[in-house]
Amino acid sequence: MAGRRSEARRYAVLALYQWQVSGQSPTEIAGHFFDDPAWMEALAEGMSEDNAEGASSSPNSVPGLATAGAGSGQQPSKTARSSCARPYDHQLFSSLLRGVPEKADQIDDALRGNLDRSLQSLDPVERSILRIGTYELLFSLELPVRVVINEAVELAKAFGAEQGHRYVNAVLDRVARSARTDELARKAKGSS
Repeated sequence: MAGRRSEARRYAVLALYQWQVSGQSPTEIAGHFFDDPAWMEALAEGMSEDNAEGASSSPNSVPGLATAGAGSGQQPSKTARSSCARPYDHQLFSSLLRGVPEKADQIDDALRGNLDRSLQSLDPVERSILRIGTYELLFSLELPVRVVINEAVELAKAFGAEQGHRYVNAVLDRVARSARTDELARKAKGSS
């Protein structure tokens, strides 16, 4: 996941995770991101560490926030600043950060029928990834199903639980079968 669009999705996962666990508005989160990109990088590091340790996230504890200095008045380290100087597609990031919360009811309805548990019982990181993937399947029809699912799987490998990418793959495959029936039928017809 080295491309600008992949990086935009990576940052969107971090921002939407923050939206879910903190209750902050997407506008506030975008402000944090654009004012201090190291804040999001530290959040990503905290999420990765928590998932590696098997810790659960709660709305009252946002991993990585303390290390970024957010809310403490401390400046992020030079290492944190330089590590987040990755080019990304700003338009895609903004579209996902705005679009997923705006369309959350439609996204969640599409997900509910394809989950083996309640949406709220999902790990918040994987819920963010599934929401992004479902948003793109429903509202970014120019993106092929395969691209959407592959991007989500890569995000789950980077941020999700050890085998979370398999779950993300299976759920988004089911969402795609119901949301993109025409595209999948054309693909199946073309390969016969």
